[in-house]
Amino acid sequence: MRLSVDLPPALEAQLAAVAARLNVRAEDLAAAALRDLLAQREADFQSAAAHVLAKNEELYRRLA
Repeated sequence: MRLSVDLPPALEAQLAAVAARLNVRAEDLAAAALRDLLAQREADFQSAAAHVLAKNEELYRRLA
């Protein structure tokens, strides 16, 4: 998927500076940041779901 995003000049400059420091293209850095964000949300959900299941394990066992 190709995605186009309009960034304010200050944010564009910040992205370019970090990309230059890391010696990667700004587009690649933005894509990596998006992947990390999406992966973190999934990890947070999995952690919360595991906590709820563990907390209510006895209740679920009784209801089964």
